[in-house]
Amino acid sequence: MSWFARGKFGPRIQQIISSNGTNKRILPLQYNFQYCRLCGENHSTRHYSGLPHGRHQAKLLINPKLTTAIQIRQLGWVPVVLRSVLKIRYLLLGGAVGGGASLAKQYEEWKKGLPDTDWLKEMIPEVDIDKFRQGLIGFKDTVKGKVGELEMDPKLKEAGWEKYAEFKVWFDKRLDAAIKKVEEEEAEEDAKKVELNKETFTTLNSLTAEYNRLKNSLPERPKLSIPEVPVVTAFSLTNTNPDTKLLDEKTKEIEESAALIQEKEKQLLEKDEKIAQEKKKAEQEREKNTVLARKLESAQEELMRTQIKYQKEIEKLEKENKELRKQLLLRGKQVTISKQIKKSLIDMYSEVLDELSGYDSSYNTADHLPRVVVVGDQSSGKTSVLEMVAQARIFPRGAGEMMTRAPVKVTLSEGPYHIASFKDSNREFDLSNEAELAELRREVEIRMMKSVQSGSTVSSDVISMTVKGPGLQRMVLVDLPGIISTVTAGMNPETKDSIKALATQYMSNPNAIILCIQDGSVDAERSNVTDLVSTMDPAGKRTIFVLTKVDMAEQNLANPDRIRKILSGKLFPMKALGYFAVVTGRGNKEDSIQDIKDYEEEFFQKSKIFKGGIVNSSQITTRNLSFAVSECFWKMVRDTVEQQADAFKATRFNLETEWKNNFPRIRELDRDELFEKARGEILDEIVNLSLVSPQTWEDSLGKKLWERVSQHVFENIYLPAAQTQSSGSGTRQISPHNRSGTFNTTIDIKLKQWAENQLPIKSVEIGWETLQEEFHKLMEKAKKGKEHDDIFDMLKGAVVDTAMNGHMWEDKASEMLRVIQLNTLEDRSVPDKQQWDGAIRFLEESLYEKVRANDENLRQVVGPGWYERWTSWKSGTPEQKARNATKGELEKLLTAESDHGPHLSYEEITTVRRNLATQGVEVDNEAIRETWYLVNRRHFLQRALQRCHDCKRGFWMYHQGLENELDCGDTVLFWRIQQMLRVTANALRQQVMNREARRLEKEIKEVLEEMSQDKESKTKLLTGRRVLLAEELKRVRQIQEKLEEFIKALNTGGHD
Repeated sequence: MSWFARGKFGPRIQQIISSNGTNKRILPLQYNFQYCRLCGENHSTRHYSGLPHGRHQAKLLINPKLTTAIQIRQLGWVPVVLRSVLKIRYLLLGGAVGGGASLAKQYEEWKKGLPDTDWLKEMIPEVDIDKFRQGLIGFKDTVKGKVGELEMDPKLKEAGWEKYAEFKVWFDKRLDAAIKKVEEEEAEEDAKKVELNKETFTTLNSLTAEYNRLKNSLPERPKLSIPEVPVVTAFSLTNTNPDTKLLDEKTKEIEESAALIQEKEKQLLEKDEKIAQEKKKAEQEREKNTVLARKLESAQEELMRTQIKYQKEIEKLEKENKELRKQLLLRGKQVTISKQIKKSLIDMYSEVLDELSGYDSSYNTADHLPRVVVVGDQSSGKTSVLEMVAQARIFPRGAGEMMTRAPVKVTLSEGPYHIASFKDSNREFDLSNEAELAELRREVEIRMMKSVQSGSTVSSDVISMTVKGPGLQRMVLVDLPGIISTVTAGMNPETKDSIKALATQYMSNPNAIILCIQDGSVDAERSNVTDLVSTMDPAGKRTIFVLTKVDMAEQNLANPDRIRKILSGKLFPMKALGYFAVVTGRGNKEDSIQDIKDYEEEFFQKSKIFKGGIVNSSQITTRNLSFAVSECFWKMVRDTVEQQADAFKATRFNLETEWKNNFPRIRELDRDELFEKARGEILDEIVNLSLVSPQTWEDSLGKKLWERVSQHVFENIYLPAAQTQSSGSGTRQISPHNRSGTFNTTIDIKLKQWAENQLPIKSVEIGWETLQEEFHKLMEKAKKGKEHDDIFDMLKGAVVDTAMNGHMWEDKASEMLRVIQLNTLEDRSVPDKQQWDGAIRFLEESLYEKVRANDENLRQVVGPGWYERWTSWKSGTPEQKARNATKGELEKLLTAESDHGPHLSYEEITTVRRNLATQGVEVDNEAIRETWYLVNRRHFLQRALQRCHDCKRGFWMYHQGLENELDCGDTVLFWRIQQMLRVTANALRQQVMNREARRLEKEIKEVLEEMSQDKESKTKLLTGRRVLLAEELKRVRQIQEKLEEFIKALNTGGHD
């Protein structure tokens, strides 16, 4: 009965029972209906229908309207009661079976009307509802509270950390809303189940109560033997459907379905109980974890307070220790007279590295000594880390642009005062003074810019710096330019490759400690340095990883566990000895080191990263980083320095053997020593220049002076004046009794113009050229000596040329010479016969030289003479033959008129051409003039030589004033020229010996001093295997000695 009440007709039966008060007659005996609203026909048969009607899904009974009174048979009360009981049985069983059959029929018709959906089985997999539900619940518990760990879309991260944070908040809200909605649906489902169970229970109770009421209301039945009516008989009385078997099967299926549903509900109840138990356990675990988290947070806060207190105590003790060490160091300086303080180990080690910085050996003895190489991407904070370690802001600062353009070697050492100095400078910068600190930064920037003057963006030249101060950790660090991924405008195209090659060169040292700096405020995927470091040190045996800008990283990262992965070495592909997180500033350039330390301490005290136990306390602060790097540095030094010393010892032996085999009798001199030796030889040559005799100077100056002015004297003074005199037929004489008046007047005018304008300047030039020639003669003479070493030739020549190119003769020298030369040229009185004869010889030598030069030019024009033609079998060209014929005609003209002027008239040229035409020779006017110049010049010079021969005996007549009887004006001219040359040579000799030689010596010394500081010039001018071998041998000896000294101190005194 209970299963029937819970079935599909339960609600209708409840309605029938509850309507007992209104319809008194439930099962009438007879019906007389007029019109049926269900089928539209007139009949008196009751309908059984499972079709929906009104608000009910299936009405078991439909009462049509009655139109006539019901007839009741009066058979007595016993049959009436029995009939009522049988009618109830009939009603219940028949209605159930008939309604089920009708429902089954309607279901089959509806099923046949549906489209074929078998293809969906192939497209949609079978889903276990229970498993899917459990999976959703498990996903809810897994995702809840762990949204920050989800890997988000990289495009969302590229949009910026603000968008990422907004999306995180939105996602958390949506997730919480979804979880709340699921919980509400579960609660609503549980409420529905409870209500359904309650309603079912109420229905059963109502049915049971009604059944008992009817049973009790019936009178006691008579004791008759009434056979039980079979169900089939009752069914057959009212149902005429032939598909009785089908109805039985459908009824059985309905019963099985009801049992299956009951089993499913039981399973669901059990699952709900298990879920409730799991929720209860989870809630208990959550409360337990919350309590443990509170205890852990309080313990971490207590640990942080203890650590900060401990660190402050340590800093206090360190300050006291610094003061004590400062006093000890100062006291040690005061007693240096009695006992000299030894160098610290780090200073000794730094000197060794300085020696190795420029070392390049052909024996492959590479520099494998340890140092800390600081590498990182540009603007990653590597320079700031180095400043924190050095406890001073010693480097230039920029806003994103490249500031480190060359390797900077910083040697950290302990000292009483906080100071910094450069290797090649004696100045010490006080790092506690802001003004000097700013000057230090400017000096570093200037040195970097000087190193890249050749047009490159970065340089490999090392800037060596030493920083001393109380409490500094002793070590040597090298700050390299930041690695870039893109070459921007203004950079050399090879900048990216140059920076990478420079970093690779330093990291390729197997004993170098790599301090890898990574910017924590940017995505790890954008890092360039980690791949490079992992390539150079795959095992991470000498790498220390430093994550900078952790404060910015904590603000930007939604998942702090990412920082934990970085500092545990699980995010980057590289491995390392240790991982550190530091804060190197707040972005304010004006912050001091102490301000940054305070900010770093405050940040880590309040940081969620440390409070959550994500980072170990030993992995934070630059102070812990300094200790770790220093310890690793000295361990590497102790492990490798002796091997390097042995390698340099072997290299020294090889170099010494090569020197003995190739240069057995030559002393080992490096470039500096060779330069000093060359300096001494050059200065000796200058001393020898002052030992040149005055007569030698005057002869050289006079000879050189005449060579330079003879052309001007002949072509611009003597020949024009003499030819004007010879062509004096049309010229008015000053006096009819003085034939030389015109010649002398012309000579005086031209000599004065020459002496006032050109002659003094030309004389100074000649004096300077003579000084150079004499100095070079002395150097050439020195080269022929037995002790000459040709290795100095290039250096000596470069020094002398540089000094002489920069030498300038004194300005007042030309003014002094002008006065002397004018006074000398104005004197026309030859004092004695000796000077007269000297002037004639001087004139004859000059004329003979000019005649030889003129004859050579004439021979080139007219061709070989008859003697040369017969003896050497040479013949002239047709042009030369025409010129030779022209020469003959012109000589005839001069024979006819010996005093002919320097130029031919038009009539004379026409006459010559006609005469040549008669001989069959055709020449033009220009050829005639060119030939005339040479023929007339030779004729004039021969006549001048003849006058010289006549004037040799004319001194007495000249001395008596009888010049009109003898034409010797040209002799007097050359005497005046000769006197001018002698006086000028004497004046120049005095200037050279008294002034210019000393000035030249001073300039040479200055050039030598400049070159002594110029390593590039010395390397260029002092070359050869001998020099290179001596350089390497000296450097290897120095390195080996310093290394042995360092090893001895390291083994005896530690690194204090």
